[in-house]
Amino acid sequence: MTALRRLRRYTWYSVVAGGVLVALGTGLDLLQGRHGLVKSLLLALAVVIVVVQHTRYLHQAMSGLGRGEPRLWEHTATFAVALAAWSVMASSGGFLIGWAMLPGLVIAHVAATLPARTRWPVVVLAGVATIVAGAVLGGEDRTPAVVLAVVMIVTLVFADLAQLWVWDLAQQLEQARRTAEALAVAEERLRFAADLHDIQGHHLQAIALKGELAQRLVGRDDDLARQHAGEVAELARTALRETRDVVQGYRRASLGLEIANAVGVLRAAGIETAVDGNAADVPPPLQPLFGALVREGTTNVLRHSRARRCDVAITVEDGRTRVRVRNDGVRPDEVGEPGAGLAGLRERFAAVGGRVEADSAGDAFELVGTAGVGR
Repeated sequence: MTALRRLRRYTWYSVVAGGVLVALGTGLDLLQGRHGLVKSLLLALAVVIVVVQHTRYLHQAMSGLGRGEPRLWEHTATFAVALAAWSVMASSGGFLIGWAMLPGLVIAHVAATLPARTRWPVVVLAGVATIVAGAVLGGEDRTPAVVLAVVMIVTLVFADLAQLWVWDLAQQLEQARRTAEALAVAEERLRFAADLHDIQGHHLQAIALKGELAQRLVGRDDDLARQHAGEVAELARTALRETRDVVQGYRRASLGLEIANAVGVLRAAGIETAVDGNAADVPPPLQPLFGALVREGTTNVLRHSRARRCDVAITVEDGRTRVRVRNDGVRPDEVGEPGAGLAGLRERFAAVGGRVEADSAGDAFELVGTAGVGR
């Protein structure tokens, strides 16, 4: 059983226990036979009405404080019954503690079902009516009647509101927990989608390029065509393996491997490629992140430019890593809005306190990522 269900059960038990306590106290008083049969039956009926209504409305209020059904006529009639029973017993010297609880129960459950703006005026008004009835009809017991009326109203109202407030708070916390779980699932799906986009976009672009090269070389240079065809098969196997790793959550590609793949693909496309810096200097926790940056940059070079040269620069200083992918062959009219890959890349860098910048100047385009471990 969950904690929320246990709390709901305990709250419900306390509500029922309050009603049983009132029924026992007033019932024992009536069984003494000091009030006559008819009067005792009417008073017993009043107790049953109040206890049933109190239990019913507090159960309804467990959906949330102030969210009950505001049935004014029903609340008024129930309070009139409780006030009448209290008035009769206050004037005849009955068991005042038990009978003082009757109007207190009604005031408590009405307060629980009313919205906050009307709750306390109603409590004060009904409380004053109860106290006045005890003061006017109490006779020699006027003082204890007034004291008991005040004590019972204050105790029951705040006891019921307190336990319902705790229950309401527990529901809100449970809802917040469920929302957090849903957000975590959504975030993991976005991460998975970003990884899948990085892998599939990069490898499929490379496979398409090498497939076209192999097709053009058939009959002209069969050996080179076979070489490219073999590389297409190897790229397909790599894409399949990395896709499986993403699904299983174990993908940890190094930056050095991603750069080596990028250089091979770009040079195969006739793009001169140079690497400045050592990928091994990048901290291990950041290797997959910057690997994704290189994949995205390589895909952009192949898909959105007529590049002749591409440069990859790696800089690690003071615990902060910067990787830049720069290419030429970009025309101003081809520079559009950032795609899903770049948007996902920015989100992943932002999650570790880093940033991604994409900028074009003349026919050159730069993709720069910066991040640090523990920042």
